[in-house]
Amino acid sequence: MLVIDVRGMKCPLPVLKTRKRMEGLPAGAQVEVVASDPMARIDIPHFCNENGHRLISAEEEAGVTRYRIEKGG
Repeated sequence: MLVIDVRGMKCPLPVLKTRKRMEGLPAGAQVEVVASDPMARIDIPHFCNENGHRLISAEEEAGVTRYRIEKGG
């Protein structure tokens, strides 16, 4: 699974980096996004909804959230 580490990046960079890294992946591929920006709690789910991806999970621990996303078709 591709891990996209965007810790330390502020809005809008986490979503922009995630979008760019997911471009070449086939539908159904899963990625894990690791983010420390509190705004990612809003931005990542919004990104998924707007682009047809599925947010599988979001788990927060020690100020870092791990988002598991499945790329839509």
